[in-house]
Amino acid sequence: MKIVRFAVNGEVQYGVLDDQVVRGYVGSPFCQTGGEPLFHPDGTTFSLSEVRLLVPCEPTKVVGIGLNYHAHVEEKGFKLPEVPILFIKPTTALVGPGEYIIRPPVGGRIDYEGEVGVVIGKRARHVPQERASEFILGYTCVNDVSARYCQDTDGQWTRGKGFDTFCPVGPCIAALPDPKKIKIETLVNGEVRQSSDTSYLIFGIAELIAFITKAMTLLPGDIIATGTPEGIGAIDAGDTVEVRVEGVGVLSNPVSNEGS
Repeated sequence: MKIVRFAVNGEVQYGVLDDQVVRGYVGSPFCQTGGEPLFHPDGTTFSLSEVRLLVPCEPTKVVGIGLNYHAHVEEKGFKLPEVPILFIKPTTALVGPGEYIIRPPVGGRIDYEGEVGVVIGKRARHVPQERASEFILGYTCVNDVSARYCQDTDGQWTRGKGFDTFCPVGPCIAALPDPKKIKIETLVNGEVRQSSDTSYLIFGIAELIAFITKAMTLLPGDIIATGTPEGIGAIDAGDTVEVRVEGVGVLSNPVSNEGS
């Protein structure tokens, strides 16, 4: 099942993507306080061209993981982290499929970072690693856009990763059979720039959930951006960035300069 959140006829709702057809659903796929979610078909169907796909969930936070692929650590010239490096991307950074990534006038390089996103399905606090899968609704594509100048000058990553539009997510949330080996690719203008899979993560998905939930409660719809593989690079106005996650689909976003 590929869960989507979409706008049609002035209304926003959840649904399920079936090839080029979106089937409308009642309720939400997320567990709220106790019990199972109310989520069932409402009988409506739309062609994909009739609807506007949105960020497929409404997170209270996006938890990013820095330096979590071995080869990416090597290309950056850093030491392997001893524990996961966490940062938060604000919800104001979120944009959906097809929306613009807007380069702010801060100077320096703006980079793409294609990542596998983990979408939390129910409230998670102090989750044992062996139970982590119980709290995952599914997986999505994330582009952790980053302003390198800000990262280098600020000494921490909040501003550099927190600009408006710096967190494209989508196009759907999909359950995947083997989260230990999810293939991910990033393309810029049709050229493959990143290609890897989650078997190369330093800290695996279950380990991340256990580590994060010792520090903070993850709520239904929250996203963990699991880190980017090697091959990061700059994006400029006029480019189009695609993040492809096997079993999920393609997240495509054009790039523009602020004010253009």
